[in-house]
Amino acid sequence: MAPRRLKPFNRLQVILQHLKTCKHTDSAADVLLQKKGGAGIITLNRPKVLNALSFSMIQQIYPQIKPHAIFLEKNQFCTFLVGTCKKPYVALIDGITMGGGVGLSVHGHFRVATEKTVFAMPETAIGLFPDVGGGYFLPRLSGKIGYLLALTGFRLKGRDVLKAGIATHFVESEKLPDLEKDLIALKSPSKENIADLLNSYHMQTKIDQEKEFVLDQHMEKINSIFSANSMEEIVQNLKQDGSPFAMKQLETINKMSPTSLKLALRQLREGASMSLQDVFTMEYRLSQVCMVSRKQGAV
Repeated sequence: MAPRRLKPFNRLQVILQHLKTCKHTDSAADVLLQKKGGAGIITLNRPKVLNALSFSMIQQIYPQIKPHAIFLEKNQFCTFLVGTCKKPYVALIDGITMGGGVGLSVHGHFRVATEKTVFAMPETAIGLFPDVGGGYFLPRLSGKIGYLLALTGFRLKGRDVLKAGIATHFVESEKLPDLEKDLIALKSPSKENIADLLNSYHMQTKIDQEKEFVLDQHMEKINSIFSANSMEEIVQNLKQDGSPFAMKQLETINKMSPTSLKLALRQLREGASMSLQDVFTMEYRLSQVCMVSRKQGAV
Protein backbone atom coordinates (compact mmCIF):
# COMPACT_ATOMS: atom_id res chain seq x y z
CA MET A 1 0.00 0.00 0.00
CA ALA A 2 1.41 3.39 -0.96
CA PRO A 3 1.98 5.81 1.96
CA ARG A 4 -0.85 8.32 2.19
CA ARG A 5 -0.01 11.95 1.57
CA LEU A 6 -0.43 14.21 4.56
CA LYS A 7 -2.73 17.17 4.44
CA PRO A 8 -0.61 20.22 3.50
CA PHE A 9 -1.35 21.98 6.80
CA ASN A 10 0.46 19.25 8.72
CA ARG A 11 3.22 18.40 6.29
CA LEU A 12 6.91 18.54 6.97
CA GLN A 13 8.94 16.55 4.50
CA VAL A 14 12.65 16.09 4.10
CA ILE A 15 14.31 14.99 0.87
CA LEU A 16 17.87 13.69 0.95
CA GLN A 17 19.74 12.74 -2.18
CA HIS A 18 21.63 9.42 -2.41
CA LEU A 19 19.97 7.91 0.63
CA LYS A 20 21.04 4.27 0.76
CA THR A 21 19.45 2.85 3.90
CA CYS A 22 15.86 4.03 3.46
CA LYS A 23 13.16 1.38 3.72
CA HIS A 24 9.48 1.74 2.91
CA THR A 25 7.15 1.97 5.89
CA ASP A 26 3.41 1.52 6.08
CA SER A 27 1.03 4.48 6.18
CA ALA A 28 0.21 4.01 9.88
CA ALA A 29 3.79 4.79 10.94
CA ASP A 30 4.68 8.07 12.66
CA VAL A 31 7.50 8.50 10.14
CA LEU A 32 7.13 7.54 6.47
CA LEU A 33 10.40 6.49 4.81
CA GLN A 34 10.49 6.21 1.03
CA LYS A 35 13.15 5.66 -1.62
CA LYS A 36 12.45 7.23 -5.01
CA GLY A 37 15.18 7.16 -7.60
CA GLY A 38 18.31 8.51 -5.99
CA ALA A 39 16.43 10.32 -3.24
CA GLY A 40 15.26 9.28 0.18
CA ILE A 41 12.14 10.96 1.53
CA ILE A 42 11.31 11.32 5.22
CA THR A 43 7.76 12.48 6.04
CA LEU A 44 6.56 13.21 9.57
CA ASN A 45 3.19 11.50 10.01
CA ARG A 46 1.62 12.54 13.34
CA PRO A 47 -0.83 15.24 12.19
CA LYS A 48 -3.07 14.92 15.26
CA VAL A 49 -0.24 16.24 17.46
CA LEU A 50 1.18 18.65 14.87
CA ASN A 51 3.96 16.18 14.02
CA ALA A 52 5.58 16.47 17.44
CA LEU A 53 8.72 14.33 17.50
CA SER A 54 8.81 11.28 19.74
CA PHE A 55 11.95 9.35 20.66
CA SER A 56 10.85 6.44 18.46
CA MET A 57 10.55 8.85 15.50
CA ILE A 58 14.06 10.10 16.13
CA GLN A 59 15.30 6.51 16.23
CA GLN A 60 13.80 5.95 12.77
CA ILE A 61 15.16 9.19 11.31
CA TYR A 62 18.67 8.91 12.73
CA PRO A 63 20.01 6.09 10.50
CA GLN A 64 18.88 7.99 7.41
CA ILE A 65 20.97 11.09 8.03
CA LYS A 66 23.88 10.03 10.23
CA PRO A 67 27.34 10.76 8.89
CA HIS A 68 30.25 8.59 9.97
CA ALA A 69 32.14 9.10 13.22
CA ILE A 70 29.74 11.57 14.84
CA PHE A 71 28.15 10.99 18.22
CA LEU A 72 26.21 13.38 20.40
CA GLU A 73 24.45 12.68 23.66
CA LYS A 74 20.77 11.85 23.97
CA ASN A 75 18.12 13.34 21.70
CA GLN A 76 20.14 16.41 20.71
CA PHE A 77 21.98 14.37 18.07
CA CYS A 78 19.14 14.49 15.53
CA THR A 79 19.23 18.23 14.80
CA PHE A 80 23.00 18.34 15.05
CA LEU A 81 23.24 15.75 12.29
CA VAL A 82 20.95 17.83 10.10
CA GLY A 83 23.36 20.74 10.51
CA THR A 84 26.40 18.61 9.61
CA CYS A 85 24.80 16.38 6.98
CA LYS A 86 27.00 15.98 3.89
CA LYS A 87 24.16 14.86 1.64
CA PRO A 88 22.07 17.60 -0.01
CA TYR A 89 19.20 18.16 2.43
CA VAL A 90 15.88 19.75 1.47
CA ALA A 91 13.11 20.42 4.02
CA LEU A 92 9.60 21.22 2.79
CA ILE A 93 7.98 23.10 5.67
CA ASP A 94 4.43 23.26 4.38
CA GLY A 95 2.46 23.88 7.57
CA ILE A 96 3.04 24.30 11.30
CA THR A 97 6.77 24.22 12.02
CA MET A 98 7.60 24.34 15.71
CA GLY A 99 9.81 22.40 18.11
CA GLY A 100 11.11 19.21 16.50
CA GLY A 101 9.93 20.36 13.08
CA VAL A 102 12.26 23.34 13.41
CA GLY A 103 15.12 21.05 14.42
CA LEU A 104 14.63 18.87 11.35
CA SER A 105 14.57 21.80 8.96
CA VAL A 106 16.27 25.00 10.03
CA HIS A 107 19.83 23.63 10.12
CA GLY A 108 19.57 21.94 6.71
CA HIS A 109 20.94 23.22 3.42
CA PHE A 110 17.55 24.20 1.97
CA ARG A 111 14.28 25.14 3.72
CA VAL A 112 11.26 25.62 1.48
CA ALA A 113 8.33 27.55 2.98
CA THR A 114 4.87 27.97 1.48
CA GLU A 115 1.88 30.24 2.06
CA LYS A 116 0.70 27.67 4.65
CA THR A 117 3.85 27.70 6.77
CA VAL A 118 3.55 28.81 10.39
CA PHE A 119 6.86 29.08 12.26
CA ALA A 120 7.33 29.71 15.98
CA MET A 121 9.52 28.88 18.96
CA PRO A 122 6.96 28.86 21.82
CA GLU A 123 9.11 27.13 24.46
CA THR A 124 9.16 29.95 27.03
CA ALA A 125 5.41 29.40 27.45
CA ILE A 126 5.98 25.83 28.68
CA GLY A 127 8.85 26.40 31.08
CA LEU A 128 11.61 25.49 28.64
CA PHE A 129 13.88 27.38 26.21
CA PRO A 130 14.25 27.39 22.40
CA ASP A 131 16.13 24.11 22.06
CA VAL A 132 16.94 22.19 18.80
CA GLY A 133 19.80 24.63 18.21
CA GLY A 134 17.80 27.78 18.84
CA GLY A 135 20.83 29.20 20.59
CA TYR A 136 22.68 28.99 17.28
CA PHE A 137 20.28 30.09 14.54
CA LEU A 138 18.12 32.61 16.40
CA PRO A 139 20.85 35.13 17.33
CA ARG A 140 22.15 34.92 13.75
CA LEU A 141 18.91 36.25 12.25
CA SER A 142 18.79 39.88 11.13
CA GLY A 143 18.93 42.41 13.95
CA LYS A 144 17.21 41.16 17.08
CA ILE A 145 14.43 39.22 15.34
CA GLY A 146 15.66 36.00 16.91
CA TYR A 147 15.38 37.44 20.40
CA LEU A 148 11.78 38.48 19.76
CA LEU A 149 10.96 35.00 18.45
CA ALA A 150 12.68 33.26 21.35
CA LEU A 151 11.20 35.32 24.17
CA THR A 152 7.65 35.91 22.93
CA GLY A 153 6.96 32.91 20.67
CA PHE A 154 5.98 35.37 17.92
CA ARG A 155 4.54 33.51 14.92
CA LEU A 156 5.78 34.05 11.40
CA LYS A 157 3.55 32.98 8.52
CA GLY A 158 4.02 32.31 4.82
CA ARG A 159 6.54 34.48 2.99
CA ASP A 160 7.52 36.16 6.27
CA VAL A 161 9.34 32.94 7.19
CA LEU A 162 11.56 33.56 4.17
CA LYS A 163 11.95 37.29 4.83
CA ALA A 164 13.08 36.57 8.39
CA GLY A 165 15.87 34.38 7.03
CA ILE A 166 14.51 31.10 8.36
CA ALA A 167 13.49 29.67 4.99
CA THR A 168 15.79 29.77 1.98
CA HIS A 169 13.02 29.54 -0.64
CA PHE A 170 9.29 30.19 -0.98
CA VAL A 171 7.13 27.98 -3.21
CA GLU A 172 3.38 27.75 -3.69
CA SER A 173 2.00 24.83 -1.69
CA GLU A 174 0.25 23.20 -4.63
CA LYS A 175 3.56 23.16 -6.55
CA LEU A 176 5.34 21.00 -3.98
CA PRO A 177 4.43 17.67 -5.64
CA ASP A 178 5.96 18.92 -8.89
CA LEU A 179 9.01 20.19 -7.04
CA GLU A 180 9.39 16.84 -5.31
CA LYS A 181 9.27 15.02 -8.66
CA ASP A 182 11.85 17.34 -10.18
CA LEU A 183 14.16 16.91 -7.20
CA ILE A 184 13.90 13.15 -7.44
CA ALA A 185 14.52 13.26 -11.19
CA LEU A 186 17.89 15.01 -10.85
CA LYS A 187 20.41 12.56 -12.28
CA SER A 188 23.51 13.95 -10.58
CA PRO A 189 22.17 15.93 -7.62
CA SER A 190 24.48 18.45 -6.04
CA LYS A 191 23.88 21.44 -3.81
CA GLU A 192 24.42 23.65 -6.85
CA ASN A 193 21.85 22.11 -9.19
CA ILE A 194 19.37 21.62 -6.35
CA ALA A 195 19.75 25.34 -5.60
CA ASP A 196 19.16 26.13 -9.28
CA LEU A 197 15.96 24.06 -9.29
CA LEU A 198 14.65 25.60 -6.08
CA ASN A 199 15.48 29.08 -7.36
CA SER A 200 13.45 28.47 -10.51
CA TYR A 201 10.37 27.50 -8.48
CA HIS A 202 10.96 30.36 -6.07
CA MET A 203 11.11 32.94 -8.86
CA GLN A 204 7.82 31.69 -10.33
CA THR A 205 5.92 32.08 -7.03
CA LYS A 206 4.10 35.42 -6.86
CA ILE A 207 1.97 34.88 -3.73
CA ASP A 208 2.44 37.83 -1.31
CA GLN A 209 5.46 38.95 -3.32
CA GLU A 210 4.69 42.63 -2.77
CA LYS A 211 3.54 42.23 0.82
CA GLU A 212 5.63 44.04 3.42
CA PHE A 213 7.47 41.91 5.97
CA VAL A 214 5.27 41.79 9.07
CA LEU A 215 8.08 43.12 11.28
CA ASP A 216 9.48 45.75 8.90
CA GLN A 217 7.84 48.75 10.53
CA HIS A 218 8.86 47.52 13.99
CA MET A 219 12.51 46.63 13.34
CA GLU A 220 13.95 49.78 14.90
CA LYS A 221 11.97 49.12 18.09
CA ILE A 222 12.86 45.42 18.10
CA ASN A 223 16.58 46.10 17.68
CA SER A 224 16.59 48.71 20.42
CA ILE A 225 14.33 46.99 22.94
CA PHE A 226 15.80 43.50 22.66
CA SER A 227 19.43 44.66 22.77
CA ALA A 228 19.16 44.93 26.55
CA ASN A 229 21.38 42.76 28.74
CA SER A 230 18.64 41.44 31.03
CA MET A 231 14.95 40.57 31.01
CA GLU A 232 14.33 43.33 33.52
CA GLU A 233 15.78 45.86 31.07
CA ILE A 234 13.77 44.43 28.18
CA VAL A 235 10.56 44.72 30.20
CA GLN A 236 11.45 48.29 31.16
CA ASN A 237 12.20 49.12 27.50
CA LEU A 238 8.82 47.78 26.43
CA LYS A 239 7.05 49.84 29.09
CA GLN A 240 8.94 53.00 28.17
CA ASP A 241 8.21 52.53 24.47
CA GLY A 242 4.50 52.27 25.13
CA SER A 243 3.50 51.63 21.50
CA PRO A 244 0.74 49.11 20.72
CA PHE A 245 3.39 46.72 19.35
CA ALA A 246 5.52 47.03 22.50
CA MET A 247 2.51 46.59 24.79
CA LYS A 248 1.47 43.47 22.90
CA GLN A 249 4.92 41.93 23.40
CA LEU A 250 4.91 42.94 27.07
CA GLU A 251 1.53 41.29 27.56
CA THR A 252 2.90 38.11 25.99
CA ILE A 253 6.13 38.13 28.01
CA ASN A 254 4.15 38.54 31.24
CA LYS A 255 2.48 35.19 30.51
CA MET A 256 5.76 33.34 30.01
CA SER A 257 7.86 31.46 32.56
CA PRO A 258 10.22 34.01 34.17
CA THR A 259 12.93 31.37 34.53
CA SER A 260 12.57 30.33 30.89
CA LEU A 261 12.84 33.94 29.74
CA LYS A 262 16.12 34.44 31.60
CA LEU A 263 17.48 31.13 30.34
CA ALA A 264 16.53 31.88 26.74
CA LEU A 265 18.07 35.35 26.79
CA ARG A 266 21.36 34.05 28.18
CA GLN A 267 21.24 31.09 25.76
CA LEU A 268 21.03 33.39 22.72
CA ARG A 269 23.63 35.84 23.99
CA GLU A 270 26.09 33.01 24.61
CA GLY A 271 25.14 31.06 21.47
CA ALA A 272 25.78 34.02 19.18
CA SER A 273 29.52 33.34 19.33
CA MET A 274 29.48 29.55 19.75
CA SER A 275 29.78 26.72 17.23
CA LEU A 276 26.75 24.58 16.47
CA GLN A 277 28.23 21.64 18.37
CA ASP A 278 28.98 23.80 21.42
CA VAL A 279 25.45 25.21 21.33
CA PHE A 280 24.01 21.71 21.43
CA THR A 281 26.26 20.80 24.34
CA MET A 282 25.01 23.89 26.17
CA GLU A 283 21.38 23.13 25.36
CA TYR A 284 21.67 19.52 26.48
CA ARG A 285 23.04 20.65 29.83
CA LEU A 286 20.33 23.29 30.14
CA SER A 287 17.65 20.68 29.45
CA GLN A 288 19.00 18.46 32.22
CA VAL A 289 19.03 21.32 34.70
CA CYS A 290 15.47 22.23 33.72
CA MET A 291 14.29 18.67 34.29
CA VAL A 292 15.96 18.45 37.71
CA SER A 293 14.60 21.85 38.72
CA ARG A 294 11.12 20.89 37.53
CA LYS A 295 11.18 17.74 39.66
CA GLN A 296 12.22 19.83 42.64
CA GLY A 297 9.48 22.37 41.95
CA ALA A 298 11.90 25.21 41.25
CA VAL A 299 10.58 26.14 37.78
